Amino acid sequence: MSDKPHVYGDGESYSGVVPAKHPNKGGRPPTEGVEERPLTKENMEQPNPCRTPSRESGPTGLDRVRRAAKEDRKLRFTALLHHVTIDLLRDSYDSLKKRAAPGVDGVTWEEYGRDLEARLSDLHRRIHRGVYRAQPSRRVWIPKADGRQRPLGIAALEDKVVQHAVGTVLNHIWEEDFLGFSYGFRPGRSQHNALDALYVGITRKKVNWVLDLDIRAFFDRIEHSWMVKFVEHRIGDRRIVRLIQKWLKAGVMEQGRWIETEAGTPQGSVISPILANLYLHYALDLWVAQWRRKQARGDVIIVRYADDAVLGFQYRDEAQRFLEQLRDRLGKFGLELHPEKTRLIEFGRYAAKRRKEHGERRPETFNFLGFTHICGTNQGTGYFVIHRKTMGKRMAAKLQEVRAKLRQRLHESPADTIKWLQSLVRGYFQYHAIPGNEVRLRAFRHDVLRLWMRQLRRRSQRSRWTWERFLERLGVLIPEVQILHPYPSVRFAATHPR
Repeated sequence: MSDKPHVYGDGESYSGVVPAKHPNKGGRPPTEGVEERPLTKENMEQPNPCRTPSRESGPTGLDRVRRAAKEDRKLRFTALLHHVTIDLLRDSYDSLKKRAAPGVDGVTWEEYGRDLEARLSDLHRRIHRGVYRAQPSRRVWIPKADGRQRPLGIAALEDKVVQHAVGTVLNHIWEEDFLGFSYGFRPGRSQHNALDALYVGITRKKVNWVLDLDIRAFFDRIEHSWMVKFVEHRIGDRRIVRLIQKWLKAGVMEQGRWIETEAGTPQGSVISPILANLYLHYALDLWVAQWRRKQARGDVIIVRYADDAVLGFQYRDEAQRFLEQLRDRLGKFGLELHPEKTRLIEFGRYAAKRRKEHGERRPETFNFLGFTHICGTNQGTGYFVIHRKTMGKRMAAKLQEVRAKLRQRLHESPADTIKWLQSLVRGYFQYHAIPGNEVRLRAFRHDVLRLWMRQLRRRSQRSRWTWERFLERLGVLIPEVQILHPYPSVRFAATHPR
């Protein structure tokens, strides 16, 4: 018999000696130098040592998994499937969007919930017996801001439930491994957290050059063989690995025809975000962290959200050398940088001055998470600041969507249209209402009102609506422009106190 201790799914090892019980202290992964965050206080309740792993409740068992993952970065979990309980499946079902489009099975959230307990019991039994089968995703195409279309894979509802449950288990492991500059689709990390970190990094560090990265068709180019290898770095439970392989190989259905997926993961599926983060963690993040630590002479910052990343460099030659080596690095894993969207630009506190000395125009801008970033100065102090405005293409695409839906609502009651417009504008402001973006916000509200008045005029050939009368009667019902987000440095300081 091997002397190597056996590792169980709860992170406990057994080699003839009863392991000591440690207090449950879950934590956060280490973060960037400019992105320090305190450890969050986790559940301190001790699990019952007399209970077997199969009888553990979801939160207690998963907390032990996370604790073990944090204490041993090289630990492989050989028993995890028992954490996928009926309670976890029920919580996963409740977490899904209730009005989401159905998959190939045509089952909606409400239909599945009519006999929920019986369905979940049957699903739980099939998962643990190994007879669960993943269904292909239904492929739909949605328009992008640049006029092209993006493929989305809509999974069957039962697959969504299982993917969410398994993703919950995996998150407790990999959240301890993911690096601080990774923000995409992670618990407690939003797009605005990534925007704040980028703003603070550029303004506080010696950043003179910005590298705007975009990986071409990332979700379609993920190699399944590499994905399985990355999963097995931490997961030794073959049942979990087989579930992931089933979802990767399930294929897609388009116009009644099944298409095999030899690479990639359906963009839009529940499990895709964590798999994407896992792939880029090994293919990109760890390599970037090592490159910055061992090869960089000057300051280097990075903020990544899914497959979009922005890096800041102090020296141009280092940025160029990094870009050349990055192409080779990504090529090993079947990935490729988009030649048009990947750019190295002069950007920072001295960019405008240096370009003016060389007779060049103002510094170039770059886009990240829906905002255009522009070099500027504070009007009062003259200090360097980054102006952030809603991307013009994004706003134009949103207004086109509003115009199309107003046409569909041409004969609906004005009261219903008012409620819909209020919700739409409020939701738009909820994301885009950042300091310095007032001009774009007012322009968006003005264009929405203009489109609405045009719809009202079309309802009747004898319409007496004038712009002034419209603003007085109906325009006041639409939310006014109001900044809803604090300055990035203020929120960053509150989120990451030093």
